Amino acid sequence: MIQLDKIATEQRNTATAHIDELSTFDMLTLINEEDKKIAPAITHILPQIANAVDLIAARLKDGGRLFYLGAGTSGRLGILDAVECPPTYSTDPELIQGIIAGGYPAIFKAQEGAEDSAELAQKDLLSHHFNTKDILIGIAASGRTPYVAGGLQYAKSLGASTISIACSPDSPIARLADIELTAIVGPEVITGSTRMKAGTAQKLILNMLSTGTMIRLGKVYGNLMIDVKTSNKKLEERARHIVMEATGCSRDDAVTALSKTAGQTKLAVFLLLSQLPLEKARQILTAADGYVGKALTIAGTTR
Repeated sequence: MIQLDKIATEQRNTATAHIDELSTFDMLTLINEEDKKIAPAITHILPQIANAVDLIAARLKDGGRLFYLGAGTSGRLGILDAVECPPTYSTDPELIQGIIAGGYPAIFKAQEGAEDSAELAQKDLLSHHFNTKDILIGIAASGRTPYVAGGLQYAKSLGASTISIACSPDSPIARLADIELTAIVGPEVITGSTRMKAGTAQKLILNMLSTGTMIRLGKVYGNLMIDVKTSNKKLEERARHIVMEATGCSRDDAVTALSKTAGQTKLAVFLLLSQLPLEKARQILTAADGYVGKALTIAGTTR
């Protein structure tokens, strides 16, 4: 029997016990007040999140991949974070992946019972050729989902690095993780509806993990996403704007630089800042492992 009374996210919120009796405005005000508890809960675990970012970056630099694993809302949030990385940072779609209990259909429609199988998680990880160089982040608001626990257990058996994201203390998945990220946001506005505060906390943590990792991998210069993939008209214009912001050049010069670099924003930025010939700029940027600041130092150019 699942002891819901011992899971923080399943407790009844006394502050919202009569929410159904309130006016619409007062109802929303109450939800908003509860949401204000999320950021402080994450503040408490910032040191652990920082450790997680450094661990992920190290694994990816060493040729590993990052996998998010979850069921229901937690699984969908992992997929959402993973699929945003290629267009934002030009990462290979294989580098950061999201896996959800029940597979592709579960993204759009709940697959009842899938989350209860620990063996299914191992099967799913095997299908992605998960190995010891990879890193697994198990996501579960309750911290007890068998599918997530099973995945973390399998990852640990291989010697791979593991991270847990939960919103209930002393959870089973935390005990299977090298780094535990537990944001205690308290009972939900609607009892057990963990797509609310818990889901928001998970999304904020995932934002930090992927964004921090991309910064550590040199995909950000200043606060500009210089590895943006120009896959549509909006992103093409964003790339031009980024080049202009990073270098102080005109729009025409940005267009010309991006044309020379076949739309590679980072290379266009370095090309303009260094004033080097294209191939020389490409060689130095490669030697600097894609870090523009490091490349500028090699080129003898001040930032």
